[in-house]
Amino acid sequence: MSVFRDLRGNRAALFDGIEEGGIRASSSYGSHEIDEHDNEREMEGLQDRVILLKRLSGDIHEEVDNHNRMLDRMGNDMDSSRGVLSGTMDRFKMVFETKSSRRMFTLVASFVVLFLVIYYLTR
Repeated sequence: MSVFRDLRGNRAALFDGIEEGGIRASSSYGSHEIDEHDNEREMEGLQDRVILLKRLSGDIHEEVDNHNRMLDRMGNDMDSSRGVLSGTMDRFKMVFETKSSRRMFTLVASFVVLFLVIYYLTR
């Protein structure tokens, strides 16, 4: 809160000579000189904040770059797995289209019979 009071006080000192529609000369202008020590201290505080923000923005940039590389690798992996899966599906389509329905029925029936035989033998 004291910062706002100081700012109001500085503003009042700056616009002390201005009245409604005109400017009057102020004899107290010399008494409201700017304190150079306070300015230096505030500039150092601003410099520290700028350095901190620069460091934070650099860290954010590095993190974003890392995530972008990770997402690129993930996208490449997904593309390669999509290629493998589509190749497998093409092979299944080729097998099912070239085999006749009678052969497919014979194959499925033989698996069922083999399963039943193994089931009864292990019982």
